[in-house]
Amino acid sequence: MLNPIPGKEEMTALVGESLYAVWNRLCALIDEKYDMDRLWNHGGKAWKYEYKYRRGGKTLCALYARENCVGFMVILGRDERLKFEADRESYTKEVQERYDEAQTYRDGKWVMFEPVDSSLFHDFIRLLRIKRIPNRK
Repeated sequence: MLNPIPGKEEMTALVGESLYAVWNRLCALIDEKYDMDRLWNHGGKAWKYEYKYRRGGKTLCALYARENCVGFMVILGRDERLKFEADRESYTKEVQERYDEAQTYRDGKWVMFEPVDSSLFHDFIRLLRIKRIPNRK
């Protein structure tokens, strides 16, 4: 577990004001649709922080932060990949390309995005819906 959890000043200094705003808008959008446990961790080798949305031992998605960059990752399992692939043409080209480039592991396809604005948020929520039906109205 990460201690202490980074505050607004630290996050703004790390990613910059515009990306911190993107981070907050994305978190607000996820929080609006999903009631989940939220966990802060170290971000491993590539990222400073990881902010994971989990419930019942299953991860919905994770956000990552490093200098001047934020990340949004969704891991799609086999059945979830089939759902995405059946409807892939309705997603933006950027989402399709990220999906195609993503590494596939034993537990699923790890699709990482580095959003710089909110233009892909609609597709992000659709990807999350493949994983789990929103549990907030």
